[in-house]
Amino acid sequence: QVQLVESGGGLVQAGGSLRLSCVASGNIFSMAVMGWYRQAPGKQRELVASITNDRNTAYADSVKGRFSISRSNAENTVYLQMNSLKSEDTAVYYCNYIDRYGRNYWGQGTQVTVST
Repeated sequence: QVQLVESGGGLVQAGGSLRLSCVASGNIFSMAVMGWYRQAPGKQRELVASITNDRNTAYADSVKGRFSISRSNAENTVYLQMNSLKSEDTAVYYCNYIDRYGRNYWGQGTQVTVST
């Protein structure tokens, strides 16, 4: 089993920045893919960004150039730096971990609210 704990969400004005963190514990596999998803009210959960063990990254088109994902394997932590936030970024953000067997694990979610 893998446990994921997110932090760093909150309320920010449009144009501001937030940094999300997610710490993984339990049966950790260093080669795992980690990422961030988000779900806004009435919408499906969507991929925001992902990062492989060798730091290959992928981003949703809507956040390219504004968000940056990074990870520390030594600390079992993945980060999401969010800049130039927009109202449409308001959502619950979930940390995701995919183990060596392809199983998905999710954090409890952290709320990000961008005010205009």
